[in-house]
Amino acid sequence: MLEQVAAAFEQKDYKTATKLLKQLLKATPDDPMVKLYVAKIQELSGKWEDAEKIYRQLLRNTTNNKILSQARQGLQRIQEITEAERRRAISQATSDENANEPGVLVLEAISNELKTEAAQKFAKIMQIEPYNARLLLPSRGWRLYRTGAIGELKFYAEQLQQNEIPCFCSTLTAIQQIQVFKVKYLQEFNQETDSQITLVCTNQSEQLGSLTFAPSEVKARVQGLLPIFEEVVNLSNRLKVDRKTKTQDYTQFCDLHLPKRKCILRFHDSSYQFKQGIDFVATANSNTLRINWNNLTHWLNQQLPQVKIWSDFTPFAETILDQNEMLSHIQPHTHLFRREASNWDPAFHLYSGLVFTKNCD
Repeated sequence: MLEQVAAAFEQKDYKTATKLLKQLLKATPDDPMVKLYVAKIQELSGKWEDAEKIYRQLLRNTTNNKILSQARQGLQRIQEITEAERRRAISQATSDENANEPGVLVLEAISNELKTEAAQKFAKIMQIEPYNARLLLPSRGWRLYRTGAIGELKFYAEQLQQNEIPCFCSTLTAIQQIQVFKVKYLQEFNQETDSQITLVCTNQSEQLGSLTFAPSEVKARVQGLLPIFEEVVNLSNRLKVDRKTKTQDYTQFCDLHLPKRKCILRFHDSSYQFKQGIDFVATANSNTLRINWNNLTHWLNQQLPQVKIWSDFTPFAETILDQNEMLSHIQPHTHLFRREASNWDPAFHLYSGLVFTKNCD
């Protein structure tokens, strides 16, 4: 019957070949030649994943050189077809006039139980080794995986999401368009008038003003520690000057997101005027910055109990600090005095901005 199948293939009578193969699969399901013809039928039907699976099984389990050669050729054809399909899809995805805007693709956390299967899918979509794919998938927080044209990034994001790999992408423009208000102090809180909160702040042009909002408008809260560096000078025994940059301290930031107003309210421990406005000091002896900041965050916890707190900034930042080109396009809005610019500052605004844009989608 295999001769009949071969004859049907020569005549391109795939309907007859399929009928014959169904009979052969019942009679001799483990015959490598039968499997090879089944893979060819799957390939011709456009079922490339099924065909690829059979071809790979034959490569692992067969010693017949003729079958091995045809299986390799089949895999090569499938790879060429899928690569052409991928390029065509990317070309279509980047044809929009805004598709070339710079953007980022972010991977979200995935549980360890799902990582093995997810890594295989991730590797196939992104054309990388499965071992490397597993290392790239985060178990906690986010990982910025790729930068580039937003059209292409959206194409990959859709492929990953269809394979249950959580991710999202955003343009840098969307983050830059978010207004950032630097909070000077909380001026007023009136529980009798729908718990309205009024604060004094400056806009991005350093103009002083006030803003009143309801706690229900706050949809996210982002917290982060930014390192403060100092230059340490050591003198060796040979009187050689050795200069090193070390972390001297950390400064704390807290962002409140008001998506309907398209703005972020940014609190900073060193610039907040604790002696002004609302008195939320718990003790008389609260002169240290840390105690004052803790009192402020405790007050925010009480007023915004339902708001999710995003606090995985540090592990996110540590994976992108070498992205000089991308980070150079992000205005940090942190207003920190530094002797030299630090990528930690735009990294925090990027993290907060990504939280903002993701929650707005």
